[in-house]
Amino acid sequence: QPGPRAAAARQSDGCMRAGRWLSQGYRALVSRAGGQPAAAATTKRGAGEVGMGVGGSKSKTAKAAEEGGGSAPRAALEGPAAKYAKMPAAAAAVAADRELPEEGHGFEYDLIVIGGGSGGLAASKQAAKYGKKVAVLDFVTPTPQGNAWGLGGTCVNVGCIPKKLMHQAGILGEGMADARSMGWKVGKNVEHDWETLVSSVQDHIGGLNWGYRVALRDASVEYINARGKFVGPHEIECTNRKGTTRTITARRILIAVGGRPSYLGVPGDKECCITSDDVFSLPTSPGKTLIIGGSYIALETAGLLTALGLDVTVVVRSIFLRGFDQEVSEQIVKYMENHGTKFIRRAVPTKFEKTEEGKVKATLHNLDMGFDSDSDYDTVMLAVGRQALTKELGLETCGVETVEKNGKIDAPSEQTNVPHIYAIGDVLESRQELTPVAIKAGVLLAKRLYNGGTISMEYDTVPTTVFTPLEYGTIGISEEDAVKKYGADNVEVYIQYFKPLEWSTNHEEHEGKPHREDSACMSKLVCNLADDERVVGFHYLGPNAAEVTQGFAVGMKMGATKADFDRTVGIHPSTSETFTTLDVTKRSGKDPKAKGC
Repeated sequence: QPGPRAAAARQSDGCMRAGRWLSQGYRALVSRAGGQPAAAATTKRGAGEVGMGVGGSKSKTAKAAEEGGGSAPRAALEGPAAKYAKMPAAAAAVAADRELPEEGHGFEYDLIVIGGGSGGLAASKQAAKYGKKVAVLDFVTPTPQGNAWGLGGTCVNVGCIPKKLMHQAGILGEGMADARSMGWKVGKNVEHDWETLVSSVQDHIGGLNWGYRVALRDASVEYINARGKFVGPHEIECTNRKGTTRTITARRILIAVGGRPSYLGVPGDKECCITSDDVFSLPTSPGKTLIIGGSYIALETAGLLTALGLDVTVVVRSIFLRGFDQEVSEQIVKYMENHGTKFIRRAVPTKFEKTEEGKVKATLHNLDMGFDSDSDYDTVMLAVGRQALTKELGLETCGVETVEKNGKIDAPSEQTNVPHIYAIGDVLESRQELTPVAIKAGVLLAKRLYNGGTISMEYDTVPTTVFTPLEYGTIGISEEDAVKKYGADNVEVYIQYFKPLEWSTNHEEHEGKPHREDSACMSKLVCNLADDERVVGFHYLGPNAAEVTQGFAVGMKMGATKADFDRTVGIHPSTSETFTTLDVTKRSGKDPKAKGC
């Protein structure tokens, strides 16, 4: 732990930085507006104050404020940093923000939201409920392959929604063998039509895009289809598709721009490869596909494409599903391999080239043996991480700090280091990149800002599901993280492998392996022995993982212990009931495979 002097020095530095920003930022605004803050006086206007020029002449900003529009920086905030130097950094930020009135502030909007994804839309509509004047800016830069989309952000257009629908298409394909075993006359050579799938999915997305625009209109939120960029602490420059610009201002600004897929930086990556921003709208089947990466996006896409009957290979540098429970992750990969997905481990791509036949030649370097190899594919998809869209936001003009490695913003309670600027969603550092997280954070933030709310977003015990062929639902932390946090002696892991009842009639094989193998699914609880066996990690691998996991999230949120799970009566027959009867621990060395029904 740092000594008191070091802590005090850091706190003082934080206060001084806040003060310097307030002084410099607002002075810059007044200067651009034509005023001369060095000799500024003030005049009252309602609950606030507007700047005066030398000799008492009103600046352009002051005149604009009196006329009911334009930026109106407060002279009260132009004072020296010493005004806040003796206050804790957090208190200084809040105090500085509060010096701007909620009403009569002179800005065009109460709130500008940059980003029309799930979080930004939710926050904007919630703020408008309280009578606030709100604008939402949304603009999609086309991918290197030329793909773009409408209002709604990643989840609706190129993420959760198309992914889940195409995953469902894969599940239906996998279920054909189940149907045959139950009497349905379904042939073994059933064909899938990619064009029909994409058309159905994109039609649904188009309806959602329109619905979001209507919802903003009904909520009296102004939708601006333009790229937003800071040109000052309260000023946003809007650039539309034709390149026309205009500047708007707001009392507060919310950054909700999310992120986009990363590229590798090797020759040919942008010219030859697609990402998740492209795959769900491809006009023709991707055919033989190579997927680079071991992320959940990589495995989900590989799984659904394999289930649709395509030849799919996944290349991974190190581990699968980093940050998730590794025992479950390996079980997922094992299942996918048994069902036809190929994996190349410990390799990285070094270049991509277009062939004369229109295919993509991918050159891979083996990290263990040191040799290179190449193969041709119809499609190569990169799933190697995401980058926050902050680089071109002009954050340097308003002082918002970002994390160098990924461009994300460290914003406790969603407030950045600049008091009136906030951030939610995937752009936040060390927060889950999940749609429901962004939505809830946005709604709660609007309630705190405009309706006296006191509840902050809780980022712990957030449930989520990875939609691989065997779906993976999880809450809390992995076994590996639990051991790091509590120590191996304080961690008890309960586990059971099982086969869903619905699979029991299907005895077909795939290349000599059972199509519905025994003990493929898993239920796992990670408990803290030092805290009354409190459940700190919930892990489910099997059908309908999202539906199974969501209900248990309430119990986890309330601090459920293993005893609470034990005294809960299960629903029979179901896969989720396994969590009410877990009695085999990894420590015991007993066989965790289920027996009986």
